[in-house]
Amino acid sequence: MYFIKQFLIAFIGTIGFSILFNIPKDSVVKSGIIGALGWITYVFFNDVLSSSVAGVFLGAIVVGLSGELFARFFRKPATVFIIPGIIPLVPGSKSYYSMLAFIEQRYTEAANLASETMFIALSIASGIIIAASVNKIFKKKKIIK
Repeated sequence: MYFIKQFLIAFIGTIGFSILFNIPKDSVVKSGIIGALGWITYVFFNDVLSSSVAGVFLGAIVVGLSGELFARFFRKPATVFIIPGIIPLVPGSKSYYSMLAFIEQRYTEAANLASETMFIALSIASGIIIAASVNKIFKKKKIIK
């Protein structure tokens, strides 16, 4: 039940950002599915590995790979699926709380939160880059058209 609830909330949130980003109407639900899959991957691996950075990294890989596959299958640019799909993984609350800690002069806590935020942001970028690289390798070897 917990994973179903998480899936639905991430799905709805991703759809909201898809509408905000003016994604084509026929791709809104598909990008919602990608965002929800990435979030479920994050939740699962965050619990299993006890690391939010590793969970976000694996979630970003899932979003990147599924975005590339959806782009190929539905003949749309991959960014149509990846940009809104990555939104649930963005560390918004951690950035807010790190800035709040800086303002309130709790520098040790602020440094810890800010460093974790940076690692999460880097893991998102790394996951998408890895997914795009895997897609290019498969295209060069003519595994996928």
